Amino acid sequence: MKESWYNTLQKIILTETFPHDWIRMFTHLANLFFEQSSIIKEEDDDAIQVGFTLDLQNGIYEGKAALSWKGGQYGSAFSEKAEEGNEKTKTRQLKRIYSHLFLEVLEQATGMQQAWGILTGIRPTKLYHKYRRQGMSSEEAQQMLQDRHRISQEKSELLAIIADVQLRAIPDLYELKNGVSIYIGIPFCPTKCAYCTFPAYAIRRKNGRVDSFLDALHEEIREMGKWLTAHDMEITTIYFGGGTPTSIEADEMDALYETMYDSFPNMDKVREITVEAGRPDTITPEKIEVLKKWGIDRISVNPQSYTDETLKAIGRHHTVQETIDKFWLSRNMGMRNINMDLIIGLPNEGVEEFRHSLDETEKMQPESLTIHTLSFKRASEMTRNKEKYKVAGRETVEEMMRMGEQWTAENGYVPYYLYRQKNILGNLENVGYSKPSEESLYNIIIMEEVQTIIGIGCGASSKFIDRETGKITQFYNPKDPAAYSLAFEDAIEKKLAFLDAVFPEGVK
Repeated sequence: MKESWYNTLQKIILTETFPHDWIRMFTHLANLFFEQSSIIKEEDDDAIQVGFTLDLQNGIYEGKAALSWKGGQYGSAFSEKAEEGNEKTKTRQLKRIYSHLFLEVLEQATGMQQAWGILTGIRPTKLYHKYRRQGMSSEEAQQMLQDRHRISQEKSELLAIIADVQLRAIPDLYELKNGVSIYIGIPFCPTKCAYCTFPAYAIRRKNGRVDSFLDALHEEIREMGKWLTAHDMEITTIYFGGGTPTSIEADEMDALYETMYDSFPNMDKVREITVEAGRPDTITPEKIEVLKKWGIDRISVNPQSYTDETLKAIGRHHTVQETIDKFWLSRNMGMRNINMDLIIGLPNEGVEEFRHSLDETEKMQPESLTIHTLSFKRASEMTRNKEKYKVAGRETVEEMMRMGEQWTAENGYVPYYLYRQKNILGNLENVGYSKPSEESLYNIIIMEEVQTIIGIGCGASSKFIDRETGKITQFYNPKDPAAYSLAFEDAIEKKLAFLDAVFPEGVK
């Protein structure tokens, strides 16, 4: 299998007619093998042709697929007991069966194996937890992942390890539904990175939008705090993200934390407060003193890469040396829980550059390290101008991921959360590692979707989780600072209605 195969547009003809949501499913699966794919109806000599048959006999679905491409013929078969349930249950099962068949013939035709099987938009660890909560043993849950979703044995074992770490970090993980966590979004950065699609705007103070945003943010914190206080809610974790929350000035940070402590109830019971200081060029001694004043010692100092040319190429206007200096400044001033991020597959980086990043990280030994795999997010600068950004092929990013796994094990880190994104290089994953007992509780909670998270601030996403069914309702604050400043009151009203629906009688 040559890496160049992954960088092609591939047309696919399906001999049956499917609804639009099925076409999206087939396209997402095909994109695991080809950078871009298109399901077409017209004849094309270069297109892959795939046909399916499905029979139901004695309560068993028997499915087959046949694929022809470039003179080769490939076939797959899959059978599964028909599930009882409504039409939605039936459709979900049929989609899974067709996904099995489609994936297998594509694996045969391309020679590529997909370790994550048919999963494209599902949180794998959440799926493992679901099976455990249904009463399965760890071995049974892993086997279910392998049989039902085609996940490899290696990946299913990784999920089991992560889930065990999560339950040690949060023993009551499955019982958090009566509390909430808080996300506070501050949308400013020194510059916007080429791969970024978060609400992040280059901070400019002359036009007054920073001040007007902060005025609105204080008010939203106070109003949400009134509801939380009236319901005597317990807050499990608070996370300041963005953007870069340390882009604002030290006195502005101080005032924000004061409003938070004045407004939110039961602050003595909050298990963790995190502030992403992800851009080293925003960290100053004055800001660290503010963090210490409010008892916040968990921050992120994110290098992404330890190659200056890479940082310049992706739009990060700090140097490698500045990352190192700001890490030690934070450590020496009392920051006791520091996270760092590295990204596999950044432009013009390969095994040698990633090895260098790991070597530099080893000198600092942060409490946690998240290894991301580059994802071409639809709205990012990098995706809009792909020809400008040359990235590593599938085999190289897989080797870099293995290097990360080996390095973390050798340095005493354990994996504690995992998530995947569409259009991620090599169909890989993002994995958070930590020293024992240094896990980010917020990261676990948001990835496993076990608790309502109230999003406050610009572009913040709220997830309201029904305490009986687990159904998730999402609500997004406006992404643009000016729009947020105008519409935050309406957003508060809508979120309070969602909270009243989730906690109609409070939790006492």
